Amino acid sequence: MDVGGSGGGELRSSIKKWKIIYPVYLNSKKTVAEGRRIAITKACPDPTCIEIADSCAYLKIPCAIELDKAYPRDFFQVGRVRVQLVNDDGTPVNPAIKTKKQLMIQIAELVPKHHGRTKKQEAAVGSSTGTTSKPKKKNRK
Repeated sequence: MDVGGSGGGELRSSIKKWKIIYPVYLNSKKTVAEGRRIAITKACPDPTCIEIADSCAYLKIPCAIELDKAYPRDFFQVGRVRVQLVNDDGTPVNPAIKTKKQLMIQIAELVPKHHGRTKKQEAAVGSSTGTTSKPKKKNRK
């Protein structure tokens, strides 16, 4: 049992060296003073940790979600993602993405295309068209 605990400790210590991305860094609804780190034209509205992690997986970048951590400037914004940009030997994990800023811009481009967001938009469109068809069904009675 002690061996398993030390293995988890090793993983935890290696993850501590990874870069941190808070969702607020990519949020187009926030100002630079509130924590946005990329240009507003490249940012996306209200990204979540899950969307960021899925985008990292798509870009083949190892990541870990930490839902128990809060953004230091605003404790009500809970959750962050740790990403591994470089291997232990210093080489980039994904040669196309060398810096944290490049990664954040790539993620911000992918988040609006996330399957969870497209489902929400389709549901919103379906509910608005569904409300117009409901009165017609009542009239047919």
